[in-house]
Amino acid sequence: KVDRIHELKTSHAHFARLFDEYHLINREIHRIETGVEPASDERSTDLRKQRLFLKDEIAAMLSQD
Repeated sequence: KVDRIHELKTSHAHFARLFDEYHLINREIHRIETGVEPASDERSTDLRKQRLFLKDEIAAMLSQD
């Protein structure tokens, strides 16, 4: 799986963007959850929805051969 992620990150620009965006949003959610960064409940919910969407997109691309 790690090899597949690396392969897609280097050969598929759309996957690389999704992967990077997922990690940016995930870090932001972590900062909110740990109290480092304040956010409204609405903002927190929106970020979680975005993260889930990106995770689903990434998983779909990883499952393709």
